[in-house]
Amino acid sequence: MQNLKLLLLISTISATLMSCGESGTGSAMATVDIIDNAGSIVSVDPSFNALVPAEANIQKLAGGFAFTEGPVWNSGPGHLIFSDLRSNAVHTWDDENGLRTLIQPVFEGESDTESVGSNGLNVDSEGRLLLMEHGNRQVSRVEPGGGGRTVLVDNYRGKRLNSPNDSAWHSNGWLYFTDPPYGLAGLEDDPARELDYNGIYRLSPSGEIQLLYRDQTRPNGIAFSPDEQTLYVANSDAENKVWYAYNVVGNGIIGNPQVFYDVNDQNETGAADGMKVDVDGNVFATGPGGVWVFSPDGVHLGTIKPDEVPANVAWGDDGSTLYMTARTGLYRVTLNTRGVIP
Repeated sequence: MQNLKLLLLISTISATLMSCGESGTGSAMATVDIIDNAGSIVSVDPSFNALVPAEANIQKLAGGFAFTEGPVWNSGPGHLIFSDLRSNAVHTWDDENGLRTLIQPVFEGESDTESVGSNGLNVDSEGRLLLMEHGNRQVSRVEPGGGGRTVLVDNYRGKRLNSPNDSAWHSNGWLYFTDPPYGLAGLEDDPARELDYNGIYRLSPSGEIQLLYRDQTRPNGIAFSPDEQTLYVANSDAENKVWYAYNVVGNGIIGNPQVFYDVNDQNETGAADGMKVDVDGNVFATGPGGVWVFSPDGVHLGTIKPDEVPANVAWGDDGSTLYMTARTGLYRVTLNTRGVIP
């Protein structure tokens, strides 16, 4: 039965992606071809096996994308949503329907960079999709029923954002997000850049934007600890590949950044990038060579290594599936732990 289901998926979807939502068909290069054992598991600490089974099967679900990013699970329809940043598209995946295109194009117009689509995605309390848009340099919300997109924020004190990258919800309703320069062709030297720093911000439910920190060189992935007393922010600077841990105080202000883990001595491809935290506070962070798994006190427990270097991760299904967007492919692995789905 499982093999028959897989054959039906492949025959239905492999030629082209199906349209679903705002726009037309997706990239003709993208194909569905589920491959088992598409990677390896590396244990560093004995406690790793309690989180990630030694025999865990890393599955490649689809491939042929330009650069996958920003996955998020939407519990309403029960599917994963992810960006193909350089193909300017957003796709969905689930076992029943396979791969479908939700939005293409994300960005319309001329750009000097190929990274024009959305990067990180999120879902709000009403199940609406949020986009961290590189080309449009804004955070937007997809309205249901064909209502288009609403711009939530595109500037700070009148100056355009660089290129919003990733986000995390706080229980107080504020959306925390990072704003590195990766959507700008010239990065920090791009003439279109209006802010002279790469900030960490938060956005209130009423639309107020606050700058929380401006001295991290390349803020990228972002996630809260379960008790919300720590905010983790990846630094994807090739010259300073680390994850920072900020204290969260008062009404959600952050301060006292400390290096949570340093991978500057690693030679494998990849930098500190996207991340998620499980219900016990273990950090699953994409970095050189794979998904690095850390205990809450910053001990490297092991690494999940799909066949391609991942850029971001998301909890999905019942919360125990870790989906990984990795270069040209989409991967998943079932774990012994689980995370909270937004």
